[in-house]
Amino acid sequence: QVQLVESGGGLVQAGDSLRLSCAASGLTFSRSAMGWFRQAPGKEREFVAAVSWSGTSTYYADSVKGRFTISRDNAKKTGYLQMNSLKPEDTAVYYCAVGPTTRELVTGSTDYWGQGTQVTVSS
Repeated sequence: QVQLVESGGGLVQAGDSLRLSCAASGLTFSRSAMGWFRQAPGKEREFVAAVSWSGTSTYYADSVKGRFTISRDNAKKTGYLQMNSLKPEDTAVYYCAVGPTTRELVTGSTDYWGQGTQVTVSS
């Protein structure tokens, strides 16, 4: 079965950086698009970033463009989200997801989600 395990969350100050990781198993990771989503308290889950199976195509929400970078290492079956210049409004539970295409992931149309990792940014 597909399993996605996020790590790397924590409590940081505004302006700091964090790198989230998503370890995948139970699927052909190298043929799956991967994405990151987040959900803040009282808000709906929102798309953050996605990367194609090859890593050559990336997509970002406007709110994180220029600050976050999504990447992947297919040999390690792991995806990453490098988050720089963090802001208090980035505080949320961050989830990784996989799917056949980035087009599906951008809309959240997938059944495969991790359990989430908390990111808290203090001002």
